[in-house]
Amino acid sequence: MKDEGPTGDPSPSRLTRWFGSHPFRTVLRIATALAGASLIAGGLGLIWPKPDPMAAEPPSADDPASLAPLPERPVMVLVVGIDADGINDPNNNAAPNGPANADSLMLVQVSSSEPVQVLQLPTELAVNLPGRKTLQSLADAYPVGGVALTADVIAEVVGLREGEPDRFVVMPRQALRSLVDGLGEVEVILNQSYEHKDKTQNYSVNLQAGRQTLNGSQAEQLARYRPQPKNDQARRTRQQSLLKGIHEQLNQPNAVALLPAVIGEVSAQMETDLTPLEIMSLTAAALSSAQPPVISQLELSPRIGKQVMRELKPNQPLPLWPKPPDDAADN
Repeated sequence: MKDEGPTGDPSPSRLTRWFGSHPFRTVLRIATALAGASLIAGGLGLIWPKPDPMAAEPPSADDPASLAPLPERPVMVLVVGIDADGINDPNNNAAPNGPANADSLMLVQVSSSEPVQVLQLPTELAVNLPGRKTLQSLADAYPVGGVALTADVIAEVVGLREGEPDRFVVMPRQALRSLVDGLGEVEVILNQSYEHKDKTQNYSVNLQAGRQTLNGSQAEQLARYRPQPKNDQARRTRQQSLLKGIHEQLNQPNAVALLPAVIGEVSAQMETDLTPLEIMSLTAAALSSAQPPVISQLELSPRIGKQVMRELKPNQPLPLWPKPPDDAADN
């Protein structure tokens, strides 16, 4: 028999099972969550228009806009490159050995018909982290508090507006390899050869100077290589070469037709709050400009003595990036 009260309504015991000992409080929480979801959905509508279901056709090989509706305003994405092979790997099998470290931090702003703006953030930047009495490196924000803390710290350092960055992507090594292999290799120009073996990490680098065509594993070597602990700047320079090579490969004939499959595979290997459709939209917007990415870096003070961490050059007006139009025109 059903557990009902005298009027046929669910009895108090059933209500307790459904809503706990404080049903009014539980209902209030549910209503608050639903309201929050509605606000988020409304916010998404301000960035991406609703796709036209009647216009759903395979992407054209030479029309990036055929991938997905373009965003209606600039979208800023925090990209965290981690040294673990996969998102859920308990150990990074890298150095220092343990949970995943943030090897690369970037803010990427994508606008329709405008060059992609990229800010490479120095992982060695000294910052304050909650619960820590001494300064820590910006890279430490990820293992301490994940992508949420990393985004908050970066927003404060750079002077971003409330709500920025809009989205995040955490990319492990596996996702980087899949991206490059899915695009059919990436071409870069190296100003020197790199050869290094690390038996502890089961990791090696063997790249030759000059024009090189890299597969996914070689692209990972280029992005990770840092023979000296203080040589983060040189690694960022190599990562710039890789970013430009990926952009050039995306602009090759028929690359647009490959993107849905590539995005589907890579999305499954990374952590992000972007949907696959939103990723295709941002990719289409990035490709709508033939110009290469505009890559910027923060101005840092020189190291003092054996100092490992870096500090920002003092007296810089906020925001540090992206520069207001007037400032950009002056530079």
